[in-house]
Amino acid sequence: MSEPLSPSARKVQLTLEEAGFSCLVTELPASTRTSKEAARAVGCEVGQIAKSLVFRGLHSNSPLLVIASGANRVDEKRLGALAGEPVGKADAEFVRTQTGFAIGGIPPLGHVKPLKTIIDEDLLLYKRIWAAAGTPHAVFELDPADLEKMTGGRVRRIKS
Repeated sequence: MSEPLSPSARKVQLTLEEAGFSCLVTELPASTRTSKEAARAVGCEVGQIAKSLVFRGLHSNSPLLVIASGANRVDEKRLGALAGEPVGKADAEFVRTQTGFAIGGIPPLGHVKPLKTIIDEDLLLYKRIWAAAGTPHAVFELDPADLEKMTGGRVRRIKS
C-alpha cells in the first residue's frame, strides 16, 4: 500500500479529480525541484518536464504563470510582448501568495486564484509530459493537450 500524499500534493490530486482529470499524483523520494532532477526521477527527457514559472507584470503587478518545457529558457522580452507589459521573475513570497505553493512544486492548477497562463508550444511535441504537484517531490503525468483544459492557458512560443 502506498503512503498517503502530503497536504499540498493531496490538494493537487483533489483538484485534478474535481476538474475531471484522471492523472495520478505521485510523491517520489528523489527531488523534482528542477527540471533535470524531475526528469531523472521519473525517467524522461528534460523537455518533457512542464516547469511552472511565475512572472510579475512590472506595471500591473499581476502574476503570469508560464508552463515551459524543462529544456527551454523563457525569453522575457517575448513574454512581455505576449503579456502586454514588461515582466520580471517573481520572488518566493509573491509566488506563494499568488499560487498557494512554494517555488519548486508549483502545479499548473489548484492555485488560490486563477492565473493568466501561457503554455510553451514545445510541450505539445511530446506524447506525455510531467508537471509538479505541490511539493518538490510530487509530480503527475499528463497529456500535453490537457494543459490548455486545466489552465485555460494560451499556447505560445516562449523561447528566443
